Amino acid sequence: MSPDKRMDRRRFVKRALASGAVAAAVPALASCGGEGSGAAAGGAPAVQTRRRVMWRLASSFPRGLDTIYGTAQVFAERLEAISEGRFIVRPYPAGELVPGLQVMDAVQQGTVQVAHTASYYFTGKNPALAFDAGVPFGLTARQQFAWLYHGGGLELVRELFADFGIIVFPGGSTGAQMGGWFKREVNRAADLRGLRMRIPGLGGEVMSRLGVTVQVLAGGDIFPALERGVIDATEWVGPYDDEKLGFHKVARYYYYPGWWEPGPTLSFHVNLREWNSLPSEYREMFQTAAVEASTWMLGKYDSVNAPAMQRLVAAGVQFRRFSDEIMQAAYEAAFSLYEEQASKDSGYRKVYQAWLAWRRQMYRWFDTAERAYADFAFGREV
Repeated sequence: MSPDKRMDRRRFVKRALASGAVAAAVPALASCGGEGSGAAAGGAPAVQTRRRVMWRLASSFPRGLDTIYGTAQVFAERLEAISEGRFIVRPYPAGELVPGLQVMDAVQQGTVQVAHTASYYFTGKNPALAFDAGVPFGLTARQQFAWLYHGGGLELVRELFADFGIIVFPGGSTGAQMGGWFKREVNRAADLRGLRMRIPGLGGEVMSRLGVTVQVLAGGDIFPALERGVIDATEWVGPYDDEKLGFHKVARYYYYPGWWEPGPTLSFHVNLREWNSLPSEYREMFQTAAVEASTWMLGKYDSVNAPAMQRLVAAGVQFRRFSDEIMQAAYEAAFSLYEEQASKDSGYRKVYQAWLAWRRQMYRWFDTAERAYADFAFGREV
């Protein structure tokens, strides 16, 4: 797409934003409740536009994961309830309508109206899309949500997605992830060289700089590749999902932390033309359901990962912390990558510089009360 066409599309989206067509999700919570939230005098129903809308949602994730695929189901259930059955979104797992890594294309082309995915899968289209989800040594879940909703992040990433005829909404978070499953120990940075690993997004680019042969596979394709020796290592999410996918059956060493995903955000990708065709009440209901699903997802992961970790320990899994040498090498490679990309891409630079300023601010704050409490309390048993 030419710069002129890209700018025209961005001007269109900014006009839509100014008209209230794509109001941020958090304010939508207030607009959907309480007195004066749409109920007319005499007890008329809050949903005044009775048009029935039926959409299809393509997920990047397998049906068996009640956490991450379950978030799309929770979203659809809440939207149907809020709309009193007038706005129906039917979710489909990866591979049922389209392959998990092609859902953005499906939304862009209008094959489906919405997808639930991680935007870092699509950095081949634009490297800056990764900031919608999260980047190596980036923001925690709380910091990422704060940036998107209150730090201007959502407006920045929406400008990027406008080039593809898509508008995005936060759709959950896993919290900090694990570093992945390895068939052999990796104690030094040199141990990574020649390793074949499934890892997407900018995390994969950083690992590539450390000598790893990177592959990007959808969730349902990882176990067979690991079992057959096509890959030597993989990352996914954390104990609960990883146990369900069976990685502990074919790899012994479970490393942490997932420095490439300290708090990744999932997203709902919506076809912009379809979005603009919705009545305003339906847009507000969509956003309200998305916020509820986001909250549900983060709480769900925290509630199930702790007992899953205990089960994995009992099964003989070896939990290993990445060495400081590996962490430092990855840190330097990550920020070298960001600076290089920013030097040659003005669009990337705009997002990166805003994100970096926010990161510095957040890190100073979290290094105070949050870190002091964690350093003292987390290692103590009652």
